[in-house]
Amino acid sequence: MTFHRSRFSVLTVGLVGLGLWATTSLAAEFDLSPEQPTRVHAEKSDKAIAAIPKDYKFVEPGVLTIGINPWDPPVATYATDAKAVVGTDPDLAVLLAETLGLKLNLVAVAWEDWPLGLSSGKFDAVISNVTVTEERKEKFDFSTYRQDVLGFYVKKDSPITSIKEPKDVAGLKIITGAGTNQEKILLEWDRENVAAGLKPVEVQYYDDSAASQLAIKSGRADAEFNPNATLAYGAAVNGGTKLVGVVSGGWPRTAEIAVATRKGSGLADPVTVAINELIARGKYGEVLKKWSLTEEAIAKSATNPLGLPKPNS
Repeated sequence: MTFHRSRFSVLTVGLVGLGLWATTSLAAEFDLSPEQPTRVHAEKSDKAIAAIPKDYKFVEPGVLTIGINPWDPPVATYATDAKAVVGTDPDLAVLLAETLGLKLNLVAVAWEDWPLGLSSGKFDAVISNVTVTEERKEKFDFSTYRQDVLGFYVKKDSPITSIKEPKDVAGLKIITGAGTNQEKILLEWDRENVAAGLKPVEVQYYDDSAASQLAIKSGRADAEFNPNATLAYGAAVNGGTKLVGVVSGGWPRTAEIAVATRKGSGLADPVTVAINELIARGKYGEVLKKWSLTEEAIAKSATNPLGLPKPNS
């Protein structure tokens, strides 16, 4: 389904998983046109450019090639021409390239294919809602740029009013993404429930958001647990679902989303410098405000911070 210009109501989001509270406004107009007339731009930064290793070889000279998965708005999706990629992550990619004094080449890639594409040198970096984990840090370097926030959404007339902790998902049919951190959290909650004698969760997987929405509305699934930004967007556009709980993507720890680069390539530090320049200049904040993700902002970018622990560690 292609979304054109739409206006959204105000959605109040409680960060119950961390005991934090925030208000997310979806009143802003989302522009999914390929032209992006309101796109934020930045001047090049001599400091960020100077941080690029002299021997670093870009995939294409003078060009920053970035892999991106057009999975869902407002993070990244295909524009109304079904060709250009628009959203928060593409806007950040534009700012990074401009700050580093480079042209930009965005390459669409399936989520499961980005690790191989980055490792093999197909991209200089990947900006695709990738959460920092200790396991991923063995193969990639990271420069953080957003908090990882996940949401539980149910049908608007569902009797489920709150999902805050493991016992709240016992016996439910819940949709999530395969191979993701939200899946790991859900499976851990399920493990705790089963050990406590509660009913197990029936985990469901779908290839796209339209199929997930249909499963929720038809009653085949009780809830969906995936990145809050995209589910909030869907709820605002379709009006058929509601938020019943928000959890950090690193539950019980705080998790951050980052730009991924090849391990030891030397590009992570320049990217981190560039992001911090964008934060200081206000450009970073403008992009998050444009896509109604201000509450997911970070105060400072870091290279290879502590990531989510390896499984069973």
